[in-house]
Amino acid sequence: MMDLAQIRGDFPVLKRLENGKPLIYLDSASTSQKPHSVILAESRFYQEQNANVRRGIYLLAYEATELYEAARRRVATFIGARSEEVVFTRGTTEALNLAAWAVGETRVSPGDRILVTEMEHHANLIPWQELARRKRAELLAIPISEEGHLDLAAFRKMLTSRTKVVAVTHVSNVLGTVNPISDIVEEAHGVGAVVVVDAAQSAPHMSLRVTELGCDALAFSGHKMLGPTGIGVLWAKSELLEAWPPFLTGGEMIREVWLDRATWADPPAKFEAGTPPIAQAIGLAAAVEYLERIGMDVVQTHGRELTTLALAGLQSRPHVEIYGPKKAEERGALVAFNLRGLHPHDVATLLDQEGICIRAGHHCAQPLHRRLGLAASCRASFHIYNTREEVEAFLEALDRVWEALR
Repeated sequence: MMDLAQIRGDFPVLKRLENGKPLIYLDSASTSQKPHSVILAESRFYQEQNANVRRGIYLLAYEATELYEAARRRVATFIGARSEEVVFTRGTTEALNLAAWAVGETRVSPGDRILVTEMEHHANLIPWQELARRKRAELLAIPISEEGHLDLAAFRKMLTSRTKVVAVTHVSNVLGTVNPISDIVEEAHGVGAVVVVDAAQSAPHMSLRVTELGCDALAFSGHKMLGPTGIGVLWAKSELLEAWPPFLTGGEMIREVWLDRATWADPPAKFEAGTPPIAQAIGLAAAVEYLERIGMDVVQTHGRELTTLALAGLQSRPHVEIYGPKKAEERGALVAFNLRGLHPHDVATLLDQEGICIRAGHHCAQPLHRRLGLAASCRASFHIYNTREEVEAFLEALDRVWEALR
């Protein structure tokens, strides 16, 4: 049984007051709060083991390297992968840029086809746009239904022998839709395409096993899963990492260097040029340990319970328009919505005056908002430290916003 009071006590920022009221943080899809154990793991490294990795032969450098590689092993276990398949990056955005660059250099030629979806975050859209431009390839978007599900029939029609890559989010950061990755992978592999998955919104909330998903590459960020900012993960199959060229070059990603040429180190070092995010990786390992101690099934169940409550409350208010699937079991731990006739920024500003933090804007998904006929939306998102009482307080505050602004 999860002790929610104890969990909330692990997050220092939740003791903060906003305008004399307890902070209600409902923006974890943007970035999550951090428990003491993550904060202390980073701090302890700087206080006790700070040195660069893979370079020094002295004890301090050895300890730093061991901690860094232990973090890699911990993250690999978290997603059911081998540690040599885990590349540390600065976040999901860099990981997807790396994947798009490398796929483009090894698999995409003029006239080839790249598939994305209408619900992609800019981080899993713009790198593929740039690849299509650079290689003179065709970029197509898989459409969505009115309720926010992918149109799989349309997807199958788009798949041809020219399709080289399918880039898809696991969980939409606006609609909350949980996409059927295994089904998409099976169809894409049928025409020889590789599948790259943006797991930024799924890794923090559900158990991920890359072998079960079947995808070829997968990316996520530490800061959305209770970990530090500035750290992300790109997982890819070993045969891809062996074939891919490096995205960044410089120190520590080389085997040998001459004035006119160089050879590369084995993956994952091949993709980690320069000084990596050492302390952040150690903090991410602490976040993974924290989540695993609770249990990812428990994390997912808790998020679904809060989402169910929020959906029911929003659906009962006729002036609220909700985007994405109407059933909590079909979505992640977030809800995007608007109050009819009110600007999302006004709604978020008045909620902030009551100590309630939500997101308002296009959520780095402008094409999706255009598809929905919107300039912006409000979004409430949840994590393990949120309570039913906070969701109810949010709904009651939303009523006051409506009364004040309508």
